[in-house]
Amino acid sequence: MAKKLSYKAAGVNIDAAVDALSKAKAHIKSTFNKKVVTDIGSYGGVFDMGGGQCTVASTDGVGTKLKIAQSINKHDTVGQDIVNHCVNDILVMGAKPLFFLDYFGCGKLEGKVLVDVISGMAKACRENGTVLIGGETAEMPGVYKEGEYDLVGTIVGEVEKKKILTGKKVKPGNAVIGIGSYGLQTNGFSLARRVFESKKIPYTKYIPELKTTLGLALLEPHRSFLKSVYPLVQKGLINAMSHITGGGFYDNIVRVLPGNVDCVIKKGSWEILPIFKMIQKLGGIEDREMHRVFNMGVGMVLIVPADKAKTVVSSLKKSGERAWLIGNITKGNKKVTVV
Repeated sequence: MAKKLSYKAAGVNIDAAVDALSKAKAHIKSTFNKKVVTDIGSYGGVFDMGGGQCTVASTDGVGTKLKIAQSINKHDTVGQDIVNHCVNDILVMGAKPLFFLDYFGCGKLEGKVLVDVISGMAKACRENGTVLIGGETAEMPGVYKEGEYDLVGTIVGEVEKKKILTGKKVKPGNAVIGIGSYGLQTNGFSLARRVFESKKIPYTKYIPELKTTLGLALLEPHRSFLKSVYPLVQKGLINAMSHITGGGFYDNIVRVLPGNVDCVIKKGSWEILPIFKMIQKLGGIEDREMHRVFNMGVGMVLIVPADKAKTVVSSLKKSGERAWLIGNITKGNKKVTVV
């Protein structure tokens, strides 16, 4: 029997991160003033600008997906990843993007690599109607090894105060809709890399079930859901949204649940991509761990009134999305289950 792998065994301890952040909350909140609208734990920080308008800001990184890009010397898609990830993180608050800033840190600056990364960011910014307004390029030998780099982004968007999505409208009976991803997005790569590298499968190997090489399948860009979802936000059809990033279903959907409800996700109600089946089989990974680490083919979750579910799914499909009814909201105490 194959040895079972986990995110923690691969070097990422989600529980430790949650514990550390909970201990740091008092320090963070000591800086808050009356213009801060949302609490710690939201996908973005909301700041009241007056006149009924708010800004929403969020920061994230590409993570160890960069190791795949560096391994096969392909760097344009990770630029798209960071922009789209950040766009989605403020979209779930009901916001549209205004501008984006990046941080690129490396051991030794390689001009072509930097240009490729920036070209990817610029492409995604154009597609999302946002401005790549600035950033920082830091060359730090001794901090990063030669050939390695880190990529982080910060996005600022806007939303009307009365239209901020916080999850307060979520009620028992609401429907849960999943929108399809094209791959791992930007999360779970430490575990995925551990699986494939432990099996000595090169990233340049063509995998028939993936219809491409392993490396290119893993580098499939993180998608932006702005164009298909924002119109639904504007029409008031969505009660809450969750971007399925680090923490998978369990640690992301719970962020938008009120204390008196649970979210029940039904296995088999959506298409699980071949890359996730391959990771689970090769790594002998438990189902719960898979759904806590990876998006499993669902890039974003929408919680909507049950009588609006068909309308929302239809709209998403007309926009070119793969969308499914994947669960429902029940009475409970702020838990997510995958059954």
